[in-house]
Amino acid sequence: QVQLVESGGGLVQAGGSLLLSCAASGNIFRINDMAWYRQAPGNQRELVALVAKGGNTDYAQSVRGRFTISRDNAKNTVYLQMNSLKPEETAVYYCNAQVVTSPFRNEYPCWGQGTQVTVSS
Repeated sequence: QVQLVESGGGLVQAGGSLLLSCAASGNIFRINDMAWYRQAPGNQRELVALVAKGGNTDYAQSVRGRFTISRDNAKNTVYLQMNSLKPEETAVYYCNAQVVTSPFRNEYPCWGQGTQVTVSS
């Protein structure tokens, strides 16, 4: 079993910043891509940012230049630094990791429980 535990969500004023963290634990041989998604009420879950094991990153167009994703492979942890937050970015933010549990198995997606980010206007 693999668990992802997120932290760092909360209430912030528009223009403010938050740092989200997500730590993976359990039966982990390797973690490939790690990512952050978000889902606002009534909307589909959307990809916010992704970081590959080697460090390459990709971002949703709407967050480029304001959000930064990073990871610490030694700690199996991914971070999302969010700056200049906007009220429309209020959502539950979910951590995702593509986990390999043994050399003989394919990767599979693991999800965190989600952390609420609320941006007030």
